[in-house]
This record gives sequence, C-alpha cells and structure tokens, in this order.
Amino acid sequence: MACAKVPLDELHVTEPIGAQGQERTLPALHPDRKEERCFLSYKPPPEDGTPALTEEFLEHAQFISEDLDWLLALPHDKFWCQVVFDESLQRCLDSYLRHAPRGLDPSGLSSSPAVADMQRNIHRSVFMVFLRMATHKESKEHFITPEVFAEIIYNNYLFDIPKILDVCVLFGKGNSQLLHKMIENIFTQQPSYYGDLNETIPSIIQVFDTILQMCGIQSEDTGTGQPLKLNANKRHTTMTMPEEELADLVLYMCDTCTTIHSFLDIFPEACTSFKEHNFLNRLSSFYEMAVPDLEKAVKKRNFDKSFQEDMWRRISHSRKKMVEIAHLLLQHTCLQPILEGTESMASCVDDLLQNFTAFLPEKRFLADYDEQFSIADDISLLQQAFPHLDDTRTSYLLQGVESAWECVGKQRSFPSSANHSAGAKSMTGRDLAASQKEGAGVLGDRDELRGAEAMTDVPHKGDNGAVCTVSAGELESLLTHIRDLLPDLGEGFILACLEEYGYNSELVINNVLEDKLPPSIDKLDRAMARPAKKELPSVLSTRSNAFDDDEFDVFNRERLDMSRIWKGRRERESVRATLEDKQHIEEQRARYQAYQTVVDEIPVENDPLRDRDDAFGTYDYDDEYDDTYDVNQIGANDLDEEDELLNRRPFTIPQVLRRGKQAREDVADEEEEEDENETVKKDQFVQDPAVLRERAEARRAAMQSRKGYRPPPASHVEGGPRGRGQTQDTVLDRRRKEANKSRGANHNRRTMADRKRNKGMIPS
Repeated sequence: MACAKVPLDELHVTEPIGAQGQERTLPALHPDRKEERCFLSYKPPPEDGTPALTEEFLEHAQFISEDLDWLLALPHDKFWCQVVFDESLQRCLDSYLRHAPRGLDPSGLSSSPAVADMQRNIHRSVFMVFLRMATHKESKEHFITPEVFAEIIYNNYLFDIPKILDVCVLFGKGNSQLLHKMIENIFTQQPSYYGDLNETIPSIIQVFDTILQMCGIQSEDTGTGQPLKLNANKRHTTMTMPEEELADLVLYMCDTCTTIHSFLDIFPEACTSFKEHNFLNRLSSFYEMAVPDLEKAVKKRNFDKSFQEDMWRRISHSRKKMVEIAHLLLQHTCLQPILEGTESMASCVDDLLQNFTAFLPEKRFLADYDEQFSIADDISLLQQAFPHLDDTRTSYLLQGVESAWECVGKQRSFPSSANHSAGAKSMTGRDLAASQKEGAGVLGDRDELRGAEAMTDVPHKGDNGAVCTVSAGELESLLTHIRDLLPDLGEGFILACLEEYGYNSELVINNVLEDKLPPSIDKLDRAMARPAKKELPSVLSTRSNAFDDDEFDVFNRERLDMSRIWKGRRERESVRATLEDKQHIEEQRARYQAYQTVVDEIPVENDPLRDRDDAFGTYDYDDEYDDTYDVNQIGANDLDEEDELLNRRPFTIPQVLRRGKQAREDVADEEEEEDENETVKKDQFVQDPAVLRERAEARRAAMQSRKGYRPPPASHVEGGPRGRGQTQDTVLDRRRKEANKSRGANHNRRTMADRKRNKGMIPS
C-alpha cells in the first residue's frame, strides 16, 4: 500500500508475484508496473463523408476514446507509469497533435453528428491527458517532487516546444486560463524549456525566409551571409508555381502565424524571448514582401472559385494574426511595463518609439497595424505616462502613419492625431490599455479588389455607434469559433446574433448560454441555415474590350477557324504543294471564257440599211458623212522630187550590166561581209578565250607604248646545264639577282635587326 504524503518518486509499493503468494517491493515508477495496452494512432475524420470511411473512423476513434478514458481513470502512480514507459501512448498523443483539424481546416464534422461527437470526446480526453501530465501535484497525498517532475517531463520528452505550440493552437479557445497555468508550471519547474525556446525561434524565422524563397523573393536580411546561388533565378514565383505548391505555401504560412499567435496569447512570458531575437522587425519585413505577392497571385490567377475563396480566407487570417503577434510583442514588452510604472519605463518608451520608427518603411504593415491598433492612441498613452516626450519625434511618427495610409491607398475612418479626441487625455492608463486590447478596428482590405466574390466586408455598428466593417475572413473566423462551442446552432442564427451584438462573439456565446437573447432573435429558428449569397454578374458579361465579337472571340463564338491559329512559327507549304496548287488557274478560268467566242466571218445582207439591229453592230449609218471625194485616188497624182526617190533607196547597177572586174570585186566584198556577219553571229554567244587574251594583250601593249613604258629585259637566270658553261647574259642576271634580292620577301632580316638595334628597340 502507498504511504500518505510521500512523493511518487520516493514511494515504493509491494506487489504479489506468482501463484504462491510471494511479494516484491518496487519503486512506484517502474517499467514492470506498466499495463500492456496498445494505443492506436489518431486519424482525422474523412472530408468527403463517405459512409464506409465514416464507419471506419468511428470504429477507430472508439478504441482511442476508450483507451484514453481508461488512462484518465488510473490512479496517480499507475497513470505516471503508463505515461513514462508506454511508447504507444506518446505516439497516439503526437499523432493527434499532428493530424487534428485546426480552425480553418476542412473537416467532415458537419457531415455526421456522430463524427462530431466522437471528435469532441477525443479532443476533450487528449486535453485532459496533457493537463494531468503537466500537473506535478494532484492533491496533498498524490504529488511528485518538483525537481524530479522537471527531469521526468524533460528527459522523457513528455513536453517539448513543438508540442506546447500545438497544444496552444488546438486547445486555446475557451481554455486559455487553464493552458496558461499548465505552460507556466512547465516553464517554472523546468527552466531548460526557455533555452529550447531560444533555439526554436531562429527556426521560426527560417520558416519566413523559406516562404520568401519559395515565392521567388530574396530576403534582404537572411542572416546567413551566403551568396546568391546561380540557379536562384530559375525558381518559381507565385504567378508561375503550380496550384498545389501555392496552396501548400499559403497553408504553411497560415498555420505558422496561427500557432505563434496562440502561444504568445496564452503564454505572454515568451514575448521577451521573441524580442531578443529581433522577431518583430523580421515579421514586419516578411509581411511587407510576402503578403502583397500572395494576394496578387490569388486575385490574378485563374483558380477555381472555391479554391480562390479558401486561399483568400487563409491569407486574410494570416494577415490578422501577424498584426496581432506584433501587438502582443509590443504590449507585453513595452506598453505593459509603462502602464505598471516600473523602473525601466523610460527605456520601454524609447524602445516602443524605435519599433514604431522601424515600421515606417513597411507601408502596408504599418497601415494594417494602425487600422487594427491605433498608433495615435499608443502615443497618447506615452504622452500621459511620460510628459517629457519629444513632440518632434511623435509628430514624425504620426506623419509617417499618414503617409503609409496614402501609399496603400486606404481611407481612414477616424482621425490620426495624438490629440484627435478631447477625451483621450482624460482616459486612465488601464482604460486605454483595455481599449487597445479589444482592438481599434478590424484588419481588412476594404478598398482593394477581393480575390473572390465571397471576400466582401460586412458593415456593423461598434460600441460608439460608428459604422465599422468586418472582413469576410474575420466573419468566417467568428462563425467557426461559435460553432465549435455551440455546434447545434445554424449559421443563419449565429449571423443574426452577431449582427445584433456588434459582431462580439463573447457576448453572443454568453447570451445564448444564459438564454438572454432579445425577442427578435429568440423567436428565430436556432437551426436556421445561412442565407444564400447573391450571384454577382460574371466578368465576361460586363467586360468591354476592343476585340469583342472579332473572329477570335472565344467567349462569344462557338466555333473558330482553327486553320488560322497556330503555335509558334507557322510551317510554310512545300515547293511540291505550291506547284500542285492550281487554284489560280481556276480563278482565271472565268476571265478567259469570255474570249472563247471567235467570229471569223460576219454575214452582211445586201442592204444593211434594212437591218439596223444586227447582232454584231457592224453597220452604223452616219448621216453627216461627206462622200464627195470617195472616187478620187489619193496620192496618185502627187509629184515626187528626184532626191526623195534616191534617198529612199540607193541606186544599184544590175548584175547583168556589170563588167567583169567590177563584178568580181563586188562579189568578193559581199562574201567578206557575209563571212564577218557569220563570224560575229557565231561568236556572239561565247567567244574563244584565246582570241580574247590576244586582244587584251594587244591593247595592253598599245597602252604601254603610248605611256613610254619599257618592259624589263628577259631573264636568263636559269641558264643551261652544269658543266657546259654559262652565257654572259646568264652570269650578269645571276649577279644582279644576288645584289638586289634583299629588297623583298624576308631576305633582309639581318639588316632590319641592325636597324631596330640602332634605334634602341632591341636591348643590346
């Protein structure tokens, strides 16, 4: 039996062994005391709601639920033996943290009430197991020494930083106080977790750098110091990457931002560790570079409507969480010490102003932050707590905020001055901090085009009666949050409640549970469905383009002439196909058919005046025609001069009247003329090259003789055979060649070398 008021790590128990009744004494935490039980790994509910898959999930989840209920019913010592020494239990808990559906994840819970009930039971059991594992003292009789408890949870990896982050994001809604006590006890009993957190934060920052690289954006402050790779330009961008990769990227960013926000919201003591790693500046830089690029890709690319809505909802959710993370870091590291009036208040004021100054280059982030958490209110708080604040510095910050709003293209619904409200100075520090915690507005992107038809803003009235707006992503988040706690309510009923209570989810939940709804809401059907959205006209029906209704308008024409459309350079027809194409002959056939009718003879009647309408129109009587001179022979009586007759044709003596010698000379002249004509005609096509060379040589000699040029004498250098002597001309030619050969070619090397050396070009 266990002794009272003895810690579990010092407790020993006596157990019987075998059938003979022997006993043995063991420590309370011993592997032999572990029960042999196999815990199954968790699998998420099916998304499509198929009956077979639903039945399989229910059967599988029933085993897990029964095992966890059995574990929670164990006494203190047996529970810790099972937790410490049963590896299947740790695998079961890890699988639930990894695969359990998050807030924005699609799940099959709405398809079947049985699935939703089973998932709710497992969710509660897992949370109770982690809560009991983080408690070292259950009662005055059952407890563990704090030092031993710290070693058990740390050395056996019962808790680590990733597990703590997942626990916060899964069980944070509605359990923030319990989770805060649980995590605070873990970090208090085992301070080594602070060191693990400091080692984890650089990995979280590396996640942001990885997302930027996957988007094709080079981070300005990666901190690695490595040069850019040669293949860095070949990466996909958000406009070119596949749809699956873009979806994974958005899910990765959304899950990371949601997890960090849940952890910092539940355990604010970790904000100091994040601040030491300059996390705030890296977050704002990532927001400025990644968010506009992802929004542009979701809006511009042609995605499915439901997919586009889901991506836009996740990006909007990520934007909101990143802004809230920045506010949490500033709230708990700067604003809270200022409100409490600690000794480091002056340094906190300066640190807050430096952070706001660092936000000035990040226009988009600064405008969104100011929209949700007014920077003017923070500066007003600083002026109340620290009267000696530099007005020039605060004015510069406020002007920078105004400039950020103008650059983004938004319009503010409230003035942005530290003294914009007369009642601001009369507010106490705690009231102002409470108002900041609730948020001065809701992050949205009202002035920009939504990526899908569902991404619209919903107007509502705030606490001060001013009309505000809730983005579609924020509205979906509120609906999901309320349905997780009150699954029996329909979305239409929840929407009516939110409109009634100014989109305050806490008021809606509280009044529904306490049954304090107004009569106008109470009479509604609590299972009322959400009203259907009005279908907006399609973009194609409202577009206006210069190329509307042309031959390639695929939106207005059912059929197109595909022969006029090709990809790349068009292939031309081959020569054979061009020659075989007789289309031009067919086109000219009709023209030449008009010339087929040929009339050789035209029949004319004896009296053409009787038929003036003949078919050929050959007779055209002219009443004005003058036939006075028709009987005269024109030119017969003209007197031609003698010279004109001689000039027309030279006089030639007939061959019969020629004498002998003259006849032979005339015959010879005629034969020469015929020979010349025949020669010219014969050589007119291609003349003999030898004849052409002779003529060219003759012309060259005639030209040189006119210029007085004397050709060089013939050379006799070769001479005759050896042993027979050489002529005087050969000897003189050889001597002349020997004397003058240095004037050309490469025979004067020595002379030119001496010349260069004399001029100092070659060192001697």
